[in-house]
Amino acid sequence: MGRCTHVGPRGPRRHSRNVRIDPGSLSFSMWKEIPIPFYFSAYFFDIINPDEILKGEKPQVRERGPYVYREFRHKRNITFNDNDTVSYREYRNFQFQPDMSNGLESDYIVMPNILALGASVMMEDRPMSLKLIMTLIFTTFNQRAFMNRTVGEIMWGYEDPFIQLINKYFPDMFPFKGKFGLFAELNNSDSGLFTVYTGIKNFSRIHLVDKWNGISKVNYWHSDQCNMINGTSGQMWAPFMTPEYSLEFYSPEACRSMKLVYEAQGTFAGIPTYRFKAPDTLFANGTVYPPNEGFCPCLESGVQNVSTCRFNAPLFLSHPHFYNADSVLAQAVLGLDPSEKEHSLFLDIHPALSCRGECGKPGSRWHRSRPDIKPSKVTGIPMNVSVKLQLSLYIKAVKGIGQTGQIKPVVLPLLWFEERGSMEGKTLEMFYTQLVLLPRVMRYAQYVLLAVGCVLLLIPIVYHMRSQEKCYLFWSSSKKGSKDKEAMQAYSESLMTSAPKGTVLQEARL
Repeated sequence: MGRCTHVGPRGPRRHSRNVRIDPGSLSFSMWKEIPIPFYFSAYFFDIINPDEILKGEKPQVRERGPYVYREFRHKRNITFNDNDTVSYREYRNFQFQPDMSNGLESDYIVMPNILALGASVMMEDRPMSLKLIMTLIFTTFNQRAFMNRTVGEIMWGYEDPFIQLINKYFPDMFPFKGKFGLFAELNNSDSGLFTVYTGIKNFSRIHLVDKWNGISKVNYWHSDQCNMINGTSGQMWAPFMTPEYSLEFYSPEACRSMKLVYEAQGTFAGIPTYRFKAPDTLFANGTVYPPNEGFCPCLESGVQNVSTCRFNAPLFLSHPHFYNADSVLAQAVLGLDPSEKEHSLFLDIHPALSCRGECGKPGSRWHRSRPDIKPSKVTGIPMNVSVKLQLSLYIKAVKGIGQTGQIKPVVLPLLWFEERGSMEGKTLEMFYTQLVLLPRVMRYAQYVLLAVGCVLLLIPIVYHMRSQEKCYLFWSSSKKGSKDKEAMQAYSESLMTSAPKGTVLQEARL
């Protein structure tokens, strides 16, 4: 099968100039300020039976939400480097949208005390004397296994004397100072210094991450493959893709690179798209998928231990409701209902295709997948994005720490969240016009022009044939008798002039 690449001496080069990261390109403003509105939706798992959990019973939860925030993104400190890269920081700001939410930030949620239960698991192998001291501290500061906090406090942080004590005597134990919240570090902050390729000198590397915070690989995991920073920053991808391609991006929040694979073709608001989704092996453990061994120590397949990049707290990342995970995980918690439709993550992208060789030939895999898409006619822009992830806490009874009671070991979901964005409004109308309407008009216009050209070509042919017929008739009349001449002349004249009304011309017999 032929490979997909640039074709033609002018079209693709002009296209590459338009999409590369260059202040002079058409897409630079789009790269700098993403025109797609992003929304962050949080769904909390409200614990119904906290007292029974402490007695060793199975946890029961109910889903609360969504609590929706408009996410504003903008790039700052944009610096172009000499090695065909550009460095920047992308800042994010979240604003609550009550009209889109099923609840308010003032709603109270019962959930595990991440600090108390997390610290208990972290101290399981410490000396008993130290665990007894921790029990005393928990009691002094009224730290219990479960807490009742508002959505706003859980999301963006709350003051706690216990945190102040830990930061005073153990300054390196927690990476945060002051308030503690699950997403406190995301609001009004950036996700690190990204350095990506511009595509000006080497278009094949456009949008790929060169470094993040000055490094080309992280040190959270136990293998070079898992520590690699691969793909893009997760907003735009290189054009000219086919179903054989995979979309890879680095997520600072997940502390790793993720890869999406092609699922199916489709449309978004009339615009043809490719849908990419997470493979079944994304959060698989090392036993099920050996390349993920570097992310271990692992529990059941389908949850990833992110403790090494989350101050060693026993936190786990997965799909919502343990979708696509070992069924044991969902069965251990009452109230979960994993669903592919509701809990899978996907990305719909308008595939920029430009092919040579067999790519565009009828019968090839590329042609069978999208026969309606013509090479060099599309752009490769994300049209609809939905990234859904769940954060869970591993809890258990720890001997010597009374606050943990008789809790049976369980991966207890805290919340799941969705980051989604889709093109809409005038931006969507512009892309529909450029990507669908104009190509369709041009396609039909070529047939109209072809028909007009055929008509114009036939006119001189018909005129020439009529002229030849007249000459032949006059030539034939000179070879006949006088009567035949008269008849021929009469017929010839009838061709030159219209017959008077009511006159019938007799056929000239040659």
